[in-house]
Amino acid sequence: MIFLILTFVFLFSPVCANEYNLYSPQNFRLKSEGADKILFIVDFSNSMTEYLNNERKVDVMLDTLRSIISKIDSNTQLGLRVYGHKGGITAFDACKASTLMVPIASSNSVNIIDALGRLNPRGMTPITYSLKQAVKKDFLGVRGNKRIILLTDGGENCDESPCDYVMELITVRKDIHIDVIAFNVQDEEDLAQLECTAMVTSGKFYTANTAAELVRSLDNSLQDNKKVEGIIINND
Repeated sequence: MIFLILTFVFLFSPVCANEYNLYSPQNFRLKSEGADKILFIVDFSNSMTEYLNNERKVDVMLDTLRSIISKIDSNTQLGLRVYGHKGGITAFDACKASTLMVPIASSNSVNIIDALGRLNPRGMTPITYSLKQAVKKDFLGVRGNKRIILLTDGGENCDESPCDYVMELITVRKDIHIDVIAFNVQDEEDLAQLECTAMVTSGKFYTANTAAELVRSLDNSLQDNKKVEGIIINND
């Protein structure tokens, strides 16, 4: 099923290159009028404590997010949801560990960076539950196009399917687009699920295995989405 969906998507979508060189982030100024409302959903599951090139994945992720988010224009409406930041007595509890840390609003970069710095990776990877909470609660009353940037180092492990969920979602909602950044994800089935989640919602899918690739993926997600109208300011 997923294979057929992705085959269809690839026939009608541009292919994104995953070969990156050293890269430094741009400065973003997204116009608030007509621009997407952006919700970051960030993975703090236990696997983020693993090391990648002698550095914990969570530290690579946090450094990257700080450098990118601090450069987004204050008029852009941003929010932050995280999952896996706490465990639970049972697997059921752990699979509900998803929290809206910063509601969507303008001038939110500092609030998001502060919230990220208070968290530690601990638990499971409830991606589908997090997406459902974002759609039902975080975007409640938010008008216009809404975009999720999901950053994860693994696939769903709470007996749900984000791909199945978004296939149902797009039958009733056309205003939500999901960009997915798969950070050091190796499992082919997980990658297929994550790619489906992005492509079905007309979002972008990126893979990243180094700090430079992660920066580039976040940069591209903020720049290239056609729903966002804006200019890029180069500080050179």
